[in-house]
Formats: sequence, structure tokens, C-alpha cells
Amino acid sequence: MLRTPMLGWNHPKSSVLVKQVWGTLRSHLLRPERLCSQVPCAQRRRNNALHPLWKGPTSMPGGSRQSPINIRWRDSVYDPGLQPLRVSYEATSCLYVWNTGYLFQVEFDDATEGSGISGGPLENHYRLKQFHFHWGAVNEWGSEHTVDDHVYPAELHLVHWNSVKYRSYKEAVMGEHGLAVIGVFLKLGSRHEALQKLVEVLPEIKHKDARVAVGPFEPSCLLPTCRDYWTYPGSLTTPPLTESVTWIIHKKPIEVSANQLAAFRSLLFTALGEEERTMVNNYRPLQPLMNRKVRSSFQATEEGARP
Repeated sequence: MLRTPMLGWNHPKSSVLVKQVWGTLRSHLLRPERLCSQVPCAQRRRNNALHPLWKGPTSMPGGSRQSPINIRWRDSVYDPGLQPLRVSYEATSCLYVWNTGYLFQVEFDDATEGSGISGGPLENHYRLKQFHFHWGAVNEWGSEHTVDDHVYPAELHLVHWNSVKYRSYKEAVMGEHGLAVIGVFLKLGSRHEALQKLVEVLPEIKHKDARVAVGPFEPSCLLPTCRDYWTYPGSLTTPPLTESVTWIIHKKPIEVSANQLAAFRSLLFTALGEEERTMVNNYRPLQPLMNRKVRSSFQATEEGARP
């Protein structure tokens, strides 16, 4: 079975970067945990539940723009010049959903300009390549980004590449302003009807490398109705961790049901015939903001500052 590279893992240059990431900084330590009195206990337990991928060094050597981050509402800077993001997706460009062995991913045909985004913080048009989710073993954690230390059960990422500046997704992964990723938080609530179409096919991709066609699917149905967002320069949250991403994080989450999140957790990291390992806690630890600025398309209010 042919494997579609996830976030540039299989690019020739990527292998060198991955070796640098995992082969150096052996003495690198995760940021020390803070007491429950200082940070929500869910955040502390989240750090204890790391996937084996992140038990070693978690930062790109020399990297200063790594993701994910904790977005601090009051520290973000309102930028009145940020326009609404223009989103245009074609349902027919959806190809299939597959189990990558780390998460489940929905692939799109990116050969034309049909599905993509522009506007907002972006100078060019970016084509949709795929979208995927990150989630925890329990509802108390699972998102990669956090907001004022608040952790959500899961997070959706829609991954796009700069088709004006680069010739292919693989090339864009390695380049400046190569990617744009929309992040959407998932919170526990009512069943999400559009998401249910994907949930129903998950039993068919239970094992690593399994894939199945899902037919036409229009991913804008997974975006919140409120289009306010934060944006900052960052990186991929999976190897090769390249700092090629303009992040666009929606302020408002979408609601999904407990049963839908449970379906995510029914997947396996392992291939058929291997010892089964449940697919949970597939998020990267938080990274330091360093000298970056997080801009917002909206003005913060006291009422809006609550997750």
C-alpha cells in the first residue's frame, strides 16, 4: 500500500532533520512540572501521559519558533489589519481517511487550486492537503495548543501549503511561509453531525496503515461559526518539526459528543498482527513562546476571556 507522507515525514531532507531532533540534545529535559496550585491538575496529568515519541528531546535543535504553545489571552495583540480568513473547499477533492500509526488523517487532492484558504494573515493562496486530529486518553486533556492553560479534549488541524511560492507540499514543508494550519479546539457537548460521517468509518481503519474512501466531504463544516482567531509563526508538531507554519487558531471550539471522542480512542497505533496499543495522547508537549508575538483578529473582553 502506498503511504501518503504525514506532514513531510518521508521527504529526503526530513530524515536528516529527524535524526538531528532525536539524535542530539540527549540531556535535554522537559520543562519541570508545576504544582496543581499553579497549573490545572489536568495539565500536569497531561504531561505525565506523553506518547513515547515525546519522551526524549521535544524541541528542534536551535529552533526558536516551535509549536504548540499556550496562548495567553491577555498577552495576545489585537491586530485590526487582520481580515477574515477566506475558506473555499471542494467536497469532491476529499480522497480517503487513513490510520497513520499516530493519528487518523483525511487526505485531499491538492493538484488544483480548488480547495484552499487565503486572506487573514496569509499573503498567498494555500491549498488544502489534509486534516487530522489530536486527542487524549480522557476528556481532561488531548489538545496540542492550550488557552490560558485551559486544555481541550481534542484539536483539529487543517493543513495547507503555499501553492504560489512552492511547487509541491513536500517542498513547502521545508520552506519559509510554506504551510498554513487552521487549528480548531473540540469540547465535550452535543453530537457533531458533520463529524459523524468520519466517525462511522473509523472501525474500518482501526489498525495502522489501513485506509478507506469516505466520498465527498466538505471540511468547512468542522469550523466554528465564530471566525475570530489567533495567529502566530510556528512549526509542525510532528517530525520534521520545521518552522514553516503560519498557525491560525480559532477562538471558539466546536462541540462533539462523548461517544464521538470514544470512537477516536478505539483506534490503534499498531498494525494488524502486532500487540495492540490504543491510539491516545497523540499530542506534542507545549513549547516556549520565546520572542514571538501572538496576534488576534478580535479585541479581548473580560467576558470572552473565559474558555
